[in-house]
Amino acid sequence: MKGWPGEPDMEHDVLMADGNAASAAGKPITDVIFDFGNVLIYWDPAAVLIPRYDQETIDRFLDNDISGFYDANDLMDGGETPDEAIAWMRETHGAQWADILRYYVDNFEDSLTGVVPGMRVLVDDLKAAGIGVWGLSNWEKELFHCAEENCKILQRLDGKLVSGFVKLRKPHREIYDAALERFGIKPETSVFIDDKAMNIVGANEAGIRGIRFSDSRKLRNILIAQGVNIPAVRDVR
Repeated sequence: MKGWPGEPDMEHDVLMADGNAASAAGKPITDVIFDFGNVLIYWDPAAVLIPRYDQETIDRFLDNDISGFYDANDLMDGGETPDEAIAWMRETHGAQWADILRYYVDNFEDSLTGVVPGMRVLVDDLKAAGIGVWGLSNWEKELFHCAEENCKILQRLDGKLVSGFVKLRKPHREIYDAALERFGIKPETSVFIDDKAMNIVGANEAGIRGIRFSDSRKLRNILIAQGVNIPAVRDVR
């Protein structure tokens, strides 16, 4: 199985306010919390492996049932070191996959392939409108410097909470509560943006509305429809 295990079915580009977030429906948005990978910046693990491995090997490595790659990522995101995750993969899935994970970790910077189109300007527009912009991401602490140093969009945020440093991980409610406390913001006037459905479910559990991200223009339109005063996408004919 490719991709993260445990993903529920959920539409993209729809404001979700289920469960504990239902009472926030219709309230003004004062703060937007962004995931990083494939929301603000592209993360493509396959891009790391291209110089050393053929496509079939890459496809098998990125199949969690075969290599445990995404489970190893969860371990690192939750506070385990890369060495610990590699040792776990070696024991549970075999040396061949553990050796590839070692190569992936050593060349991790190649997985960050650029800013998601439209998101830099959206972040700046939100800031100009007086909306707080924050970051909440699952990320291994020893690798996070690659993103923070090389992806300037992350430096534009008002604050960040990264899972590997606090040993908490999305989609568990505790990390959302920790982010709200660190940023000094309220769940009912915040919205969380992530490309993974499970993390939107986690945000709703913490009382935060969520949007499963696919496209910056669609996100902009949703925020405007909720009363956020930012420039609209133009239709010039």
